[in-house]
Amino acid sequence: MRPFLSGLLLLGSAIVASAETLPLPQSLIALNSAEGGRMLLSSEANADYFDLGIHFTNQVHPAFCGPATIAMVLNALEVERPKSDMTLGLGLFDQENVFTPETEAVKPRAVLERSGLTLDELAGMFGAHSVQAKVHHAEDSSLDAFRSAATASIEDDVSFVLVNYLRAGIGQERGGHISPLGAYDAETDRFLILDVSRYKYPPVWVEAATLFDAMNTPDSDNDNRSRGYLLVSR
Repeated sequence: MRPFLSGLLLLGSAIVASAETLPLPQSLIALNSAEGGRMLLSSEANADYFDLGIHFTNQVHPAFCGPATIAMVLNALEVERPKSDMTLGLGLFDQENVFTPETEAVKPRAVLERSGLTLDELAGMFGAHSVQAKVHHAEDSSLDAFRSAATASIEDDVSFVLVNYLRAGIGQERGGHISPLGAYDAETDRFLILDVSRYKYPPVWVEAATLFDAMNTPDSDNDNRSRGYLLVSR
């Protein structure tokens, strides 16, 4: 166990507890619950929780789950960081400076603010920052393949796994959403979603099969191709 695990867990719990979140279905386990905390402490794969947790950011626009996730992952990958007024000149990525002329060619910000990002567009945004993002549409994958790839990515020190899923598919309110995964608990076969809209939901543990089914849903903005997951690395 990493020596600062309990401190980060407490920090995460404090942030969640201070927000007015929506009720969770019984099928999900909040990270800041007693059970959710124990699962993180005992999980075999949790390295990405720490790497992403210190860069956690809450989305600042209803359609910015993608940009918020991109900023977190670019910072965790230690991509060369630009100056920014939002981060007080500290040279971190945020939900303003992730937009560049190169990302505008993938999807203009004005359009993104109306419709969000599809899985392939999310990969293109990472590519615009010279970062590799391998697309896995759920319809072309399987639960076993997803579980294996995601767990390996969570535990390695070179990549991160991002999921694009239908909230209604895991019992939450409504549409599509993007967030990174932080941990996997083999005993319960659950992944920890580090939800970037903390004002709606806390980080939650969701059964792998339920999450995969929520990814294996059509994205109407992408010719009905399914949602899925990305493996992102330098």
